[in-house]
Amino acid sequence: MSKRDEKITLYIEASKTIGLDLTDDFIGKVTIGLGPSIYNKDAELVACSSKDELDNIKKNFLIKKLGLDDDEKLDKAIKNSCEAMGKSNRKKYRALFYALLAKEFSKEEVYA
Repeated sequence: MSKRDEKITLYIEASKTIGLDLTDDFIGKVTIGLGPSIYNKDAELVACSSKDELDNIKKNFLIKKLGLDDDEKLDKAIKNSCEAMGKSNRKKYRALFYALLAKEFSKEEVYA
């Protein structure tokens, strides 16, 4: 099994443990879309307590990658994703976080 496949398996298991409504296939596509960042411990995780990080997710992922307009819905979606991943969960994997956001805005086709 390749390192990428190991990461995808890890994220699928984490998704099931948390109870996220994401398909295995979609998790795999989002993971592949993140490229080599999944191998960097810091880049692999999202810190919901960091306003700078959440602003970067909003700007670089939601606005640039998904093509959404900047409004209060984006901040609410980010907050919802943080809550869905669990406040006490220290391993908020970026692949799952991005998958939740893409699904919330019905932008799964970005990863088709």
